[in-house]
Amino acid sequence: MNDSLLKLLQQVDTPTVCNAIEVAQGKRGFNAFTRGTMLASHPEAPAMVGYARTARIAAVAPPTEAPDVIKARRMNYYRHMSEGPRPAVAVVEDMDFPHCIGAYWGEINTTVHKGFGLSGALTNGVMRDLGDVPDGFPVVAGSIGPSHGFVHVKEVGTNVNVFGMQVADGDLIHADRHGAVVIPQDVIPTLEAAIRKLLDTENLVLDPARQDGFDFEAFEAAWAAFEKART
Repeated sequence: MNDSLLKLLQQVDTPTVCNAIEVAQGKRGFNAFTRGTMLASHPEAPAMVGYARTARIAAVAPPTEAPDVIKARRMNYYRHMSEGPRPAVAVVEDMDFPHCIGAYWGEINTTVHKGFGLSGALTNGVMRDLGDVPDGFPVVAGSIGPSHGFVHVKEVGTNVNVFGMQVADGDLIHADRHGAVVIPQDVIPTLEAAIRKLLDTENLVLDPARQDGFDFEAFEAAWAAFEKART
């Protein structure tokens, strides 16, 4: 991903990227996206874009492994999050889903991850401390709750599932208040052009629709131009 594509991805929302991937692929059917409604810590924030740094956690039940094992894995988790290519997004699956209780993403963890240089966090789990989550580090989560439960790290750098979206460590993620997508590696070289084409094509309908006197005849003409441009 070059700087020009990164800048553009940070300026558009996730539905635009989802549609643009299909433009780049030349067909409908792209399905590497989250299902269901997610919650955003900063709904008006720009999209988070970055390479996934993955992990799995649990919190409903206390850990059964030895304390030194849990501590070592926790430190390995933070080391993993602090390393790797940038930009990066923490993508953490809560294994208790859909009965998550452990608010892993509160003031301390979000501040630490922002300090590591990550662009945000995506999780099917819980967030809290919404007034204290730092600006510039959006969290898109499955729920909001007050407790951390028995939260502990179970796996680091493994494949995860967030709201039906499969993510491997290193996948390119785009996420905002609408949810998230995994950007396929093979569309990255053409994605910038696809986004710009999509935006231009949509304006063939949007611009006339915003004008005074817009009626069915104007719509019919605009839609014909829209259909021609996207085929």
